[in-house]
Amino acid sequence: MAEITAATVKDLRERSGAGMMDCKKALSETNGDMEAAVDWLRSKGLAAAAKKSSRTAAEGLVGVAVAGTKGAAVEVNSETDFVAKNDQFQAFVKTVSGIALETGDDIEALRAASYPGGGTVGDALTANIATIGENQTLRRVRVLTVSNGAVVPYVHNQIAPGMGKIGVLVALESDAGIDVLEPLGKQIAMHIAASFPQALHADHLDADTVERERAIAREKAAESGKPENIIEKMVEGAVAKFKKEAALLSQLFVMDNKTPVQDVVAKAAKDAGTSIVLKDYVRFQLGEGIERETSDFAAEVAAAAGVKA
Repeated sequence: MAEITAATVKDLRERSGAGMMDCKKALSETNGDMEAAVDWLRSKGLAAAAKKSSRTAAEGLVGVAVAGTKGAAVEVNSETDFVAKNDQFQAFVKTVSGIALETGDDIEALRAASYPGGGTVGDALTANIATIGENQTLRRVRVLTVSNGAVVPYVHNQIAPGMGKIGVLVALESDAGIDVLEPLGKQIAMHIAASFPQALHADHLDADTVERERAIAREKAAESGKPENIIEKMVEGAVAKFKKEAALLSQLFVMDNKTPVQDVVAKAAKDAGTSIVLKDYVRFQLGEGIERETSDFAAEVAAAAGVKA
């Protein structure tokens, strides 16, 4: 049996929103496995952690850049939020976002690309680390392109032009003018920032994620004591609900909370008198999926002073 520490229980509480005793029991039931404990709490209806569990905080910036019918999003991480406010760091993120428009989705190609003033992007990052005095990483990049239409950017919690905590790109394939596509793309991008879709279409959802939801639904349904055929219907209903809420096109638009996003696009196309296709999207949230080390600063100071916290 793995040791269940107060810090582990606290971490699970923050991720799940469940009570302390429930978190302790979940960790005991799962031999200290954090992910399994989150699933255990959800199966018992004690947590709403589907989104929280994938939104672990880290520092740095997400940058977006658009040129013509192409858009790029990059994430550059740092150890502290102070660096995100640093002019040198912001200039690097802005420059790299523009370079990514040419290098595409390959992070290694981006690192190897030429950087203004000499050297490569990787060299410039190394120089930043040396001069700013804090570790930094070029974590991920994604580029969207349309043959005709627009790629519309949006930055949530923007701290400088084109940079912030959440960066979104929306690719709209259409003959409609920018006066139609830009406001439509901006609204959809704001929806994406708020609603955290996991795929464009329901059939594009990660198979392992769907099976994980199915297993959680089955465990919850089994506790009802209903016959197996009823349990199967309950499970399939829960999975269908998850798919609908997780896929962008079937999500209810945040602007009115009643119209599916696909219908919003269809109405805009009808009003414009031409086809509009929501081809793809990107949503980068700073630190998403990064496990961040935590420490008790007061305890560290007390230990250094040789006294109890």
